[in-house]
Formats: sequence, C-alpha cells, structure tokens
Amino acid sequence: MNVVTTPFEGLLILEPKVFGDERGYFFESFNEKVFTAATGFPHRFVQDNQARSSRNVLRGLHYQNEPVAQSKLIRCLQGCIWDVVVDLRRDSSTYGQWYGVELSDENKRQFLIPRGFAHGYSVLSETAEVFYKCDNFYSKEQEGGVLYNDPALQIDWKINLNEAIVSEKDIMQPLMKDCNSQF
Repeated sequence: MNVVTTPFEGLLILEPKVFGDERGYFFESFNEKVFTAATGFPHRFVQDNQARSSRNVLRGLHYQNEPVAQSKLIRCLQGCIWDVVVDLRRDSSTYGQWYGVELSDENKRQFLIPRGFAHGYSVLSETAEVFYKCDNFYSKEQEGGVLYNDPALQIDWKINLNEAIVSEKDIMQPLMKDCNSQF
C-alpha cells in the first residue's frame, strides 16, 4: 500500500497495490496488519456504511463529537466522488481549512480521515456507491454539521451548486463559526 500524506496532520490517501491481468484485478481493500503498519492508525473500525447516490448529490458536512467522535476510511466502489473534509481541530495549524480528493472505482484510492474533521462528498459520475469504515458507532445525540456552502470556507465541490441535490438536514447546518464542534 502506498500512503500519500496531505498538508493536514493525520489525513492520508491510501493507494492499494492492484494486481491485474486478462481476468480482471485483485487487491486487498483492508488488511488490519498492513493498514496499521502503514498508517500508525491507533483505532479499530467497528461500523461499515454504504451509500448509493446519483450525479450532483452533495452529502455533508458531518461529524460526531466526543465521546463517539469518528475516524473514517472512505472509498468509492462504483463511480466517482469528490471527497471533502474540513479541519475542526482548534489547535491544528489547518483549522478551518478544507481538503478534497477524487475517489473512484478506477483509482481505488481510500481516504483516511481522523477524528476532528467534518466530512462530505459530491457525486461526479452518473451514480456512485460509497463505502466507509468508522472507528466509533453513530450517535444521533453527538452528531454535528457545517453548512456545505459556508462562504467563509469557499469549498470547491467540483459540481454546479445550483444543480446540487442536498438534503433538508444539510441545508440547515450552521456556519463553521457557529457549529458545535468540540475538537
């Protein structure tokens, strides 16, 4: 596995070794030993989630506060997404900044997002299936969010926001300066 660092502490892009021939391809999407050795990630994953969406769907930006904050390992099984995080860690040099990466069934990249980030994505292909592991269980009481189009963040979602399909919940999220993040 190739590990690509980002300017954000702990935020990593993982590129698996893919073995292909005339029959197709094979790769290990997750191996705890290899993953831990390569990333130094200190937690175990306890929950898997999968979502299917169509072009221009925008999901996010979501996070979980302590005591159930979540790290996530995101990958796109089918199609292509633009995966985005916002650093909510107040003591971080990248606090309040965003980072994005394209994840697709073709590049097979995975995005390791540590606790303390809000997360979301937009769908760039006709449809996309997204699969992600979490290191803590979801809790409605501890969920939080940041408005996806907060003018202070200036996130480039790689889609026309006038055509974005966004849930009522995500439209109602607070601005970054007003969110209830406890990081």
